[in-house]
Amino acid sequence: MTETPLLNVPSSNQSENKSNSTICPDLNDWWEIVYCIVPKCINTICVIGMLGNVFVLFTYSLHKDPLKTAEIYLMNLAVADLVFLTCLPFWAENIRNEFNWPFGNLLCRSTSASISLNTFTSIYLLVAVSVDRYLSFVHTLSHRGIRSKTMAKQICLLTWFFSTLLSIPTFTFRTVKHFPQWNISACTLDFPNLSWVTAERLVLNTVGFALPSTAIIFLNLSIIHSLKKQARERRALRTESCKEHKGTKATRLIFMVVLMFLLCWTPYHFFVFLNVLHRTEVIKGCFWDELLNFGEQFSYTLATTNSCINPVIYVFFGKCFRQKALEVFSQIIPCGFPLSWVSFKEKSSYFNMFPVRSSLT
Repeated sequence: MTETPLLNVPSSNQSENKSNSTICPDLNDWWEIVYCIVPKCINTICVIGMLGNVFVLFTYSLHKDPLKTAEIYLMNLAVADLVFLTCLPFWAENIRNEFNWPFGNLLCRSTSASISLNTFTSIYLLVAVSVDRYLSFVHTLSHRGIRSKTMAKQICLLTWFFSTLLSIPTFTFRTVKHFPQWNISACTLDFPNLSWVTAERLVLNTVGFALPSTAIIFLNLSIIHSLKKQARERRALRTESCKEHKGTKATRLIFMVVLMFLLCWTPYHFFVFLNVLHRTEVIKGCFWDELLNFGEQFSYTLATTNSCINPVIYVFFGKCFRQKALEVFSQIIPCGFPLSWVSFKEKSSYFNMFPVRSSLT
Protein backbone atom coordinates (compact mmCIF):
# COMPACT_ATOMS: atom_id res chain seq x y z
CA MET A 1 0.00 0.00 0.00
CA THR A 2 2.89 2.34 -0.68
CA GLU A 3 1.52 5.78 -1.56
CA THR A 4 2.79 9.33 -1.40
CA PRO A 5 5.23 9.39 1.53
CA LEU A 6 4.18 11.28 4.64
CA LEU A 7 0.64 10.44 3.63
CA ASN A 8 0.73 6.69 3.91
CA VAL A 9 1.30 3.71 6.10
CA PRO A 10 4.07 1.22 5.40
CA SER A 11 3.53 -1.40 2.75
CA SER A 12 0.87 -4.02 3.29
CA ASN A 13 3.61 -6.57 2.71
CA GLN A 14 4.97 -5.58 6.07
CA SER A 15 2.03 -7.33 7.70
CA GLU A 16 3.17 -10.49 5.94
CA ASN A 17 6.66 -9.82 7.22
CA LYS A 18 5.38 -9.73 10.79
CA SER A 19 3.30 -12.86 10.40
CA ASN A 20 6.03 -14.84 8.65
CA SER A 21 9.45 -13.66 9.69
CA THR A 22 11.14 -16.48 7.77
CA ILE A 23 10.13 -14.81 4.51
CA CYS A 24 11.12 -11.21 5.18
CA PRO A 25 13.26 -9.75 7.98
CA ASP A 26 11.77 -7.73 10.80
CA LEU A 27 12.76 -4.09 10.29
CA ASN A 28 10.92 -2.50 13.22
CA ASP A 29 14.16 -0.96 14.48
CA TRP A 30 14.63 0.80 11.14
CA TRP A 31 11.08 2.13 11.26
CA GLU A 32 11.78 3.53 14.72
CA ILE A 33 14.52 5.59 13.06
CA VAL A 34 12.00 6.86 10.51
CA TYR A 35 9.54 7.81 13.26
CA CYS A 36 12.29 9.74 15.04
CA ILE A 37 14.29 11.43 12.25
CA VAL A 38 11.74 12.28 9.53
CA PRO A 39 9.40 14.40 11.73
CA LYS A 40 12.35 16.46 12.97
CA CYS A 41 13.52 17.05 9.40
CA ILE A 42 10.02 18.05 8.32
CA ASN A 43 9.59 20.51 11.18
CA THR A 44 12.97 22.09 10.42
CA ILE A 45 11.98 22.42 6.76
CA CYS A 46 8.70 24.03 7.81
CA VAL A 47 10.34 26.69 9.98
CA ILE A 48 13.00 27.66 7.43
CA GLY A 49 10.67 27.47 4.45
CA MET A 50 7.85 29.47 6.03
CA LEU A 51 10.24 32.23 7.14
CA GLY A 52 11.74 32.43 3.65
CA ASN A 53 8.47 32.43 1.75
CA VAL A 54 6.79 34.87 4.15
CA PHE A 55 9.75 37.20 3.65
CA VAL A 56 9.31 36.91 -0.13
CA LEU A 57 5.59 37.72 0.06
CA PHE A 58 6.25 40.49 2.58
CA THR A 59 8.78 42.17 0.28
CA TYR A 60 6.70 41.91 -2.88
CA SER A 61 3.51 43.05 -1.15
CA LEU A 62 4.98 46.14 0.51
CA HIS A 63 7.18 47.40 -2.28
CA LYS A 64 5.82 50.47 -4.04
CA ASP A 65 6.63 49.32 -7.58
CA PRO A 66 4.25 46.98 -9.44
CA LEU A 67 5.36 43.40 -9.88
CA LYS A 68 7.29 42.44 -12.99
CA THR A 69 6.18 39.50 -15.12
CA ALA A 70 8.65 37.04 -13.63
CA GLU A 71 7.87 38.26 -10.11
CA ILE A 72 4.19 37.39 -10.59
CA TYR A 73 5.22 33.76 -11.12
CA LEU A 74 7.66 33.85 -8.22
CA MET A 75 5.05 35.29 -5.86
CA ASN A 76 2.58 32.56 -6.81
CA LEU A 77 5.34 30.01 -6.27
CA ALA A 78 5.92 31.40 -2.78
CA VAL A 79 2.18 31.14 -2.03
CA ALA A 80 2.11 27.52 -3.23
CA ASP A 81 5.14 26.64 -1.12
CA LEU A 82 3.65 28.39 1.90
CA VAL A 83 0.39 26.42 1.61
CA PHE A 84 2.41 23.23 1.30
CA LEU A 85 4.60 24.02 4.31
CA THR A 86 1.55 24.86 6.41
CA CYS A 87 0.29 21.30 5.89
CA LEU A 88 3.56 19.52 6.65
CA PRO A 89 3.41 19.73 10.50
CA PHE A 90 0.28 17.55 10.41
CA TRP A 91 2.23 14.86 8.58
CA ALA A 92 5.22 15.23 10.87
CA GLU A 93 2.94 14.43 13.80
CA ASN A 94 1.36 11.63 11.76
CA ILE A 95 4.74 9.96 11.25
CA ARG A 96 5.81 10.57 14.85
CA ASN A 97 2.54 8.83 15.81
CA GLU A 98 3.58 5.84 13.68
CA PHE A 99 1.07 6.71 10.92
CA ASN A 100 -1.87 6.71 13.30
CA TRP A 101 -3.75 9.80 12.02
CA PRO A 102 -5.05 11.84 14.98
CA PHE A 103 -6.69 14.83 13.21
CA GLY A 104 -9.92 13.47 11.75
CA ASN A 105 -11.18 12.80 8.23
CA LEU A 106 -11.62 16.44 7.09
CA LEU A 107 -8.00 17.40 7.79
CA CYS A 108 -6.89 14.12 6.26
CA ARG A 109 -8.53 15.07 2.96
CA SER A 110 -7.81 18.80 2.97
CA THR A 111 -4.13 18.63 3.89
CA SER A 112 -3.54 15.75 1.47
CA ALA A 113 -5.22 17.65 -1.35
CA SER A 114 -3.24 20.80 -0.50
CA ILE A 115 0.04 18.91 -0.66
CA SER A 116 -0.99 17.35 -3.98
CA LEU A 117 -1.99 20.81 -5.23
CA ASN A 118 1.46 22.16 -4.43
CA THR A 119 3.16 19.25 -6.17
CA PHE A 120 1.57 20.18 -9.49
CA THR A 121 1.36 23.97 -9.01
CA SER A 122 5.02 24.44 -8.12
CA ILE A 123 6.47 22.54 -11.03
CA TYR A 124 4.18 24.18 -13.61
CA LEU A 125 4.96 27.62 -12.20
CA LEU A 126 8.61 26.72 -12.69
CA VAL A 127 7.77 25.84 -16.29
CA ALA A 128 6.10 29.24 -16.67
CA VAL A 129 9.14 31.00 -15.18
CA SER A 130 11.41 29.06 -17.54
CA VAL A 131 9.25 29.97 -20.55
CA ASP A 132 9.25 33.62 -19.53
CA ARG A 133 13.02 33.57 -19.05
CA TYR A 134 13.45 31.77 -22.38
CA LEU A 135 11.41 34.41 -24.21
CA SER A 136 13.37 37.14 -22.46
CA PHE A 137 16.83 35.81 -23.30
CA VAL A 138 16.28 33.99 -26.61
CA HIS A 139 13.37 35.85 -28.23
CA THR A 140 13.63 39.27 -26.64
CA LEU A 141 11.70 41.30 -29.19
CA SER A 142 9.32 38.89 -30.90
CA HIS A 143 7.21 37.79 -27.88
CA ARG A 144 6.66 40.90 -25.80
CA GLY A 145 2.87 40.47 -25.88
CA ILE A 146 3.10 36.95 -24.49
CA ARG A 147 5.24 38.23 -21.62
CA SER A 148 2.69 40.84 -20.49
CA LYS A 149 1.62 41.01 -16.86
CA THR A 150 -1.99 40.27 -17.78
CA MET A 151 -0.90 37.11 -19.56
CA ALA A 152 1.25 36.09 -16.58
CA LYS A 153 -1.71 36.44 -14.21
CA GLN A 154 -3.92 34.40 -16.53
CA ILE A 155 -1.27 31.67 -16.75
CA CYS A 156 -1.05 31.58 -12.96
CA LEU A 157 -4.83 31.24 -12.64
CA LEU A 158 -4.80 28.49 -15.26
CA THR A 159 -2.00 26.71 -13.40
CA TRP A 160 -3.90 26.80 -10.11
CA PHE A 161 -7.07 25.57 -11.84
CA PHE A 162 -5.27 22.74 -13.65
CA SER A 163 -3.51 21.67 -10.44
CA THR A 164 -6.79 21.75 -8.53
CA LEU A 165 -8.33 19.39 -11.07
CA LEU A 166 -5.40 17.00 -10.69
CA SER A 167 -5.83 17.13 -6.89
CA ILE A 168 -9.53 16.22 -6.91
CA PRO A 169 -8.88 12.43 -6.81
CA THR A 170 -6.71 12.91 -3.72
CA PHE A 171 -9.43 14.88 -1.94
CA THR A 172 -12.10 12.39 -3.04
CA PHE A 173 -10.38 9.15 -2.08
CA ARG A 174 -8.36 10.20 0.94
CA THR A 175 -9.93 8.86 4.10
CA VAL A 176 -9.09 7.68 7.59
CA LYS A 177 -9.10 3.90 7.42
CA HIS A 178 -8.51 1.38 10.19
CA PHE A 179 -5.78 -1.22 9.70
CA PRO A 180 -6.26 -4.02 12.24
CA GLN A 181 -2.88 -5.63 11.46
CA TRP A 182 -1.16 -2.54 12.93
CA ASN A 183 -4.03 -1.38 15.17
CA ILE A 184 -3.93 2.12 13.67
CA SER A 185 -6.32 4.43 11.80
CA ALA A 186 -4.27 5.87 8.96
CA CYS A 187 -4.93 8.66 6.47
CA THR A 188 -4.69 6.71 3.24
CA LEU A 189 -5.81 6.69 -0.38
CA ASP A 190 -8.71 4.25 -0.59
CA PHE A 191 -9.17 3.70 -4.33
CA PRO A 192 -11.85 1.32 -5.67
CA ASN A 193 -9.22 -1.10 -7.06
CA LEU A 194 -5.49 -1.48 -7.62
CA SER A 195 -5.62 -0.18 -11.20
CA TRP A 196 -6.62 3.23 -9.81
CA VAL A 197 -3.51 3.22 -7.63
CA THR A 198 -1.26 2.43 -10.59
CA ALA A 199 -2.95 5.12 -12.67
CA GLU A 200 -2.47 7.70 -9.89
CA ARG A 201 1.23 6.83 -9.68
CA LEU A 202 1.66 7.13 -13.45
CA VAL A 203 -0.09 10.52 -13.56
CA LEU A 204 2.13 11.79 -10.74
CA ASN A 205 5.25 10.45 -12.45
CA THR A 206 4.50 11.73 -15.96
CA VAL A 207 2.24 14.78 -15.65
CA GLY A 208 3.67 15.80 -12.27
CA PHE A 209 7.35 15.42 -13.14
CA ALA A 210 8.60 13.85 -16.37
CA LEU A 211 6.86 16.15 -18.87
CA PRO A 212 7.31 19.50 -17.04
CA SER A 213 10.89 18.72 -15.99
CA THR A 214 11.74 17.85 -19.58
CA ALA A 215 10.37 21.24 -20.63
CA ILE A 216 12.33 23.01 -17.86
CA ILE A 217 15.57 21.31 -18.88
CA PHE A 218 15.05 22.05 -22.58
CA LEU A 219 14.20 25.71 -21.98
CA ASN A 220 17.11 26.32 -19.63
CA LEU A 221 19.59 24.55 -21.88
CA SER A 222 18.37 26.77 -24.71
CA ILE A 223 18.93 29.82 -22.51
CA ILE A 224 22.42 28.67 -21.62
CA HIS A 225 23.23 28.08 -25.29
CA SER A 226 21.93 31.54 -26.17
CA LEU A 227 23.94 33.21 -23.38
CA LYS A 228 27.11 31.45 -24.45
CA LYS A 229 26.51 32.49 -28.06
CA GLN A 230 25.99 36.09 -26.99
CA ALA A 231 29.17 35.94 -24.90
CA ARG A 232 31.17 34.72 -27.90
CA GLU A 233 29.75 37.52 -30.03
CA ARG A 234 30.64 40.10 -27.37
CA ARG A 235 34.19 38.77 -27.14
CA ALA A 236 34.49 38.91 -30.94
CA LEU A 237 33.32 42.52 -30.92
CA ARG A 238 35.44 43.26 -27.84
CA THR A 239 32.44 44.53 -25.92
CA GLU A 240 32.77 45.63 -22.31
CA SER A 241 33.75 42.78 -20.03
CA CYS A 242 31.06 43.61 -17.46
CA LYS A 243 28.36 42.53 -19.90
CA GLU A 244 30.18 39.27 -20.46
CA HIS A 245 30.37 38.77 -16.68
CA LYS A 246 26.63 39.41 -16.34
CA GLY A 247 25.86 36.73 -18.95
CA THR A 248 28.22 34.25 -17.27
CA LYS A 249 26.66 34.93 -13.87
CA ALA A 250 23.16 34.38 -15.26
CA THR A 251 24.32 31.12 -16.83
CA ARG A 252 25.65 29.86 -13.49
CA LEU A 253 22.39 30.78 -11.78
CA ILE A 254 20.35 28.89 -14.38
CA PHE A 255 22.56 25.83 -13.92
CA MET A 256 22.00 26.00 -10.16
CA VAL A 257 18.23 26.39 -10.52
CA VAL A 258 17.97 23.28 -12.71
CA LEU A 259 20.47 21.31 -10.63
CA MET A 260 18.78 21.98 -7.28
CA PHE A 261 15.31 21.22 -8.63
CA LEU A 262 16.44 17.89 -10.10
CA LEU A 263 18.47 17.10 -6.99
CA CYS A 264 15.42 17.55 -4.76
CA TRP A 265 12.74 15.85 -6.84
CA THR A 266 14.37 13.21 -9.06
CA PRO A 267 15.03 10.66 -6.26
CA TYR A 268 11.41 10.70 -5.16
CA HIS A 269 9.99 10.28 -8.64
CA PHE A 270 12.50 7.52 -9.29
CA PHE A 271 10.99 5.62 -6.37
CA VAL A 272 7.50 6.41 -7.66
CA PHE A 273 8.49 4.77 -10.95
CA LEU A 274 9.89 1.76 -9.11
CA ASN A 275 6.62 1.57 -7.20
CA VAL A 276 4.71 1.27 -10.49
CA LEU A 277 7.03 -1.57 -11.54
CA HIS A 278 6.47 -3.21 -8.16
CA ARG A 279 2.70 -3.00 -8.43
CA THR A 280 2.76 -4.56 -11.89
CA GLU A 281 5.10 -7.28 -10.50
CA VAL A 282 7.91 -6.41 -12.85
CA ILE A 283 10.03 -6.32 -9.69
CA LYS A 284 9.06 -8.14 -6.50
CA GLY A 285 10.42 -9.55 -3.30
CA CYS A 286 11.36 -8.45 0.22
CA PHE A 287 14.25 -6.30 -0.94
CA TRP A 288 12.04 -4.16 -3.18
CA ASP A 289 9.26 -4.02 -0.56
CA GLU A 290 11.51 -2.47 2.03
CA LEU A 291 13.56 -0.38 -0.41
CA LEU A 292 10.38 1.29 -1.68
CA ASN A 293 9.01 1.84 1.82
CA PHE A 294 12.14 3.51 3.18
CA GLY A 295 13.20 5.07 -0.12
CA GLU A 296 9.95 6.94 -0.66
CA GLN A 297 9.88 8.21 2.91
CA PHE A 298 13.35 9.76 2.81
CA SER A 299 13.29 10.83 -0.85
CA TYR A 300 10.02 12.73 -0.34
CA THR A 301 11.51 14.42 2.71
CA LEU A 302 14.37 15.52 0.46
CA ALA A 303 11.85 16.76 -2.13
CA THR A 304 10.12 18.95 0.45
CA THR A 305 13.36 20.87 0.97
CA ASN A 306 12.80 22.44 -2.45
CA SER A 307 10.16 24.65 -0.83
CA CYS A 308 12.93 26.03 1.42
CA ILE A 309 15.42 26.42 -1.40
CA ASN A 310 13.02 28.14 -3.80
CA PRO A 311 13.21 31.55 -2.06
CA VAL A 312 17.00 31.30 -2.20
CA ILE A 313 17.62 30.11 -5.75
CA TYR A 314 14.77 32.00 -7.44
CA VAL A 315 14.61 35.20 -5.41
CA PHE A 316 17.37 35.87 -2.89
CA PHE A 317 20.09 35.45 -5.51
CA GLY A 318 18.40 38.09 -7.68
CA LYS A 319 19.70 41.65 -7.54
CA CYS A 320 16.25 43.05 -8.23
CA PHE A 321 14.77 41.30 -5.18
CA ARG A 322 17.62 42.38 -2.94
CA GLN A 323 17.09 45.94 -4.06
CA LYS A 324 13.37 45.73 -3.27
CA ALA A 325 14.02 44.12 0.11
CA LEU A 326 16.51 46.88 0.92
CA GLU A 327 13.99 49.59 0.07
CA VAL A 328 11.14 47.94 1.97
CA PHE A 329 13.10 47.37 5.16
CA SER A 330 14.74 50.79 4.96
CA GLN A 331 11.24 52.27 5.16
CA ILE A 332 10.35 50.08 8.14
CA ILE A 333 13.69 50.61 9.90
CA PRO A 334 14.83 54.01 8.59
CA CYS A 335 17.72 54.45 11.02
CA GLY A 336 20.69 52.14 11.16
CA PHE A 337 19.40 49.55 8.68
CA PRO A 338 22.29 47.10 8.11
CA LEU A 339 23.52 47.19 4.53
CA SER A 340 26.58 45.00 4.90
CA TRP A 341 24.98 42.13 2.96
CA VAL A 342 24.40 44.34 -0.09
CA SER A 343 27.14 44.94 -2.63
CA PHE A 344 28.69 48.42 -2.98
CA LYS A 345 27.13 48.82 -6.42
CA GLU A 346 23.66 48.11 -5.05
CA LYS A 347 24.20 50.47 -2.11
CA SER A 348 25.25 53.34 -4.35
CA SER A 349 22.35 52.74 -6.73
CA TYR A 350 19.93 52.76 -3.79
CA PHE A 351 21.16 56.01 -2.28
CA ASN A 352 21.28 57.64 -5.71
CA MET A 353 17.69 56.44 -6.29
CA PHE A 354 18.67 54.71 -9.54
CA PRO A 355 17.28 51.18 -9.56
CA VAL A 356 19.73 48.41 -10.34
CA ARG A 357 19.01 46.99 -13.75
CA SER A 358 18.85 43.22 -13.72
CA SER A 359 17.60 40.31 -15.74
CA LEU A 360 14.70 38.10 -14.70
CA THR A 361 16.97 36.44 -12.25
